[in-house]
Amino acid sequence: MFRKTISLILILVFAFGFAQAEYTTENNIAYYPEKISKADAYISSQCKLNFYYPANVKNFPTVIWFHGGGLTGGTNELPKELLNENIAVVSVEYRLAPKVKAPAYIEDAAAATAWVFENIEKYGGNKNLIFQSGHSAGGYLAMMITLDKKYLQKYQIDADQIAGLIPFSGQAITHFQIRKEQGIAELQPTIDQYAPLFHVRKDAPPIVLITGDRELELLGRYEENAYLARMLKLVNHPSVKLLEEDGFDHVAMAKPGFPLLLKEVRELTKKIKTQKNLQ
Repeated sequence: MFRKTISLILILVFAFGFAQAEYTTENNIAYYPEKISKADAYISSQCKLNFYYPANVKNFPTVIWFHGGGLTGGTNELPKELLNENIAVVSVEYRLAPKVKAPAYIEDAAAATAWVFENIEKYGGNKNLIFQSGHSAGGYLAMMITLDKKYLQKYQIDADQIAGLIPFSGQAITHFQIRKEQGIAELQPTIDQYAPLFHVRKDAPPIVLITGDRELELLGRYEENAYLARMLKLVNHPSVKLLEEDGFDHVAMAKPGFPLLLKEVRELTKKIKTQKNLQ
């Protein structure tokens, strides 16, 4: 009898878990208002997002993912490593150089984020649980719109509402594509208004910086992130981590980065739900 009871409990637990794993994907959602899209053919064709979410779960966290590609390329794909994890994932396509110059692609990242804040609760998510992430140029975009508050202020959103910033090998100095647009050499470091480092502030959301091996990373990507982490600590930011993946280069670091991202999302989600008494 005892064994049968245990078996029945296990079956019910499995069935409940399976019931939770119902996901819906909506592709090619325009994140700019129709009026703006109609006025700009490139925005109309390029500024779309893919939205993957658990359809029968409430108060789920959402990861906004910006693809890499040096701000000149890349593909808008939902990272398979983030699927089936009881979270929503939003992958964002944005305008690219040389068709546009800074700050157009940063503005697109902000507009996509604003779409999530404005719509996530309609799907059962919680706007207190929106995380920013992305790889390389995507990590840079996530950092810029989280640290420089003006981009989201345009949409009456306080960047401090972001639950966590967790970029993969994002550029902390001014992005090399923007330096190119300014006529600055690729290896000439610059920190100006287009550098996340320029916008270091104590009251930013929790930050986890993930990079590849410092000896294998692209240019000085680890050191940039280490400098950003140090400056955040110096201004007494209460929650910043720097994680280095030994043995992984700039491209390869993404795969082992996803479990780290999920771990941080779960830990921060648990903390926020406890603080706000969310179920």
